[in-house]
Amino acid sequence: MLDATQIRKNMILKMEDGALWRVVEMQLITPGRWKAMVQTKLRSLKDNSVKDHRFRSVDRVEQIHLDAVEMEYLYQSGDEYIFMNHETYDQVQLSGEAIGDSVKYLVPNVIFTIESYDGKPINVIPPTFMEMKIAQTEQSMRGATAAASYKHATMENGLVVSVPPFVQEGDVIRIDTREDKYLERVK
Repeated sequence: MLDATQIRKNMILKMEDGALWRVVEMQLITPGRWKAMVQTKLRSLKDNSVKDHRFRSVDRVEQIHLDAVEMEYLYQSGDEYIFMNHETYDQVQLSGEAIGDSVKYLVPNVIFTIESYDGKPINVIPPTFMEMKIAQTEQSMRGATAAASYKHATMENGLVVSVPPFVQEGDVIRIDTREDKYLERVK
């Protein structure tokens, strides 16, 4: 158990009802003569719902540590996605609902981190940076300034990212998966 003032971003908290929540944002508020409080935005590990929750500074919460295993994404079979552990060669089937937002980064032969709690996978984390090929992009506008001339590009797996005007179809680009943001063109 830890004090509410020790809550940090990306911690996993177990609430009174037993549900697991990841801290997406946290802010320590000290309103003058009142007691301090911690305002958080939490994301459910069960259904990806988001809620705001305010903790008093005297509240105590239970931090949960998840087991993390690196697994390679192999293929999709119907509504299931198949991952393989490189150490044990065990294969795990996960639904798109269990994978959540990371499903847009599923590319065969890429290593993902799978977090589990009590032996059950509950979160899939893609690599921080990924290289993806552009399948389709818009034409850039003539005469637009450099700051306003970003255009949309669709990757081979359907992910849409804003890219600079010099990037063309067929180019491979590096993407920051934390923010779904274009970083650079890969040579």
